[in-house]
Amino acid sequence: MLGKRVRWVERRLVGFPILVMLALLTGNAQAADTYEIDAVHSSANFKVRHIFSHVTGSFTEFSGELIYDAEKPEKSSISLTINAASIDTKNERRDGHLRGEDFFHVEAYPTITFASKEIVRDKDKEVFKVTGDLTIRGVTKSVVVDVEILGFGEIAGMGYRGGLSATTKINRKDFGLKWNKILETGGALIGDEVQIDFPLEVVRK
Repeated sequence: MLGKRVRWVERRLVGFPILVMLALLTGNAQAADTYEIDAVHSSANFKVRHIFSHVTGSFTEFSGELIYDAEKPEKSSISLTINAASIDTKNERRDGHLRGEDFFHVEAYPTITFASKEIVRDKDKEVFKVTGDLTIRGVTKSVVVDVEILGFGEIAGMGYRGGLSATTKINRKDFGLKWNKILETGGALIGDEVQIDFPLEVVRK
């Protein structure tokens, strides 16, 4: 009788690891929710030095997706696609130059993209270092973006939403945007460093 009992327990234990694995996988799949960027309540902004001041601008057309795991944010991912031709610096002549071959060359490279590869929690529990591939003008470089999670919750009449603040800095020349003009007084017309600021609002699909 004891031998039958032992064999019965052994048979139950053989399948136990598989059941545990399936439960973990199912739990992870349920924990991660998919969100899309609400472009109406988000923006894609940048700032670059111009002589003694700064020029600010934005891209008005973009989309993206966030797969967010609230229990394990480090397992999340985010991707973003920007229409390069939608650049807007409030000056039509300057915007036309930026769309041309000296800068974004939008006819040949119509989109700017970002895809995360790694997410690491920073000192603050709601701030993360997001490493990903940024592609501009056909050139892909790894960049680190500081992302702060501002909150998630159900909003009456608007669905389940979240807010994030994403910031980083890049050198435009790393992406082939090398055009510049040397001033008679010395120095360059445009700075190399570009500050990027993305306030994002996302809605769960």
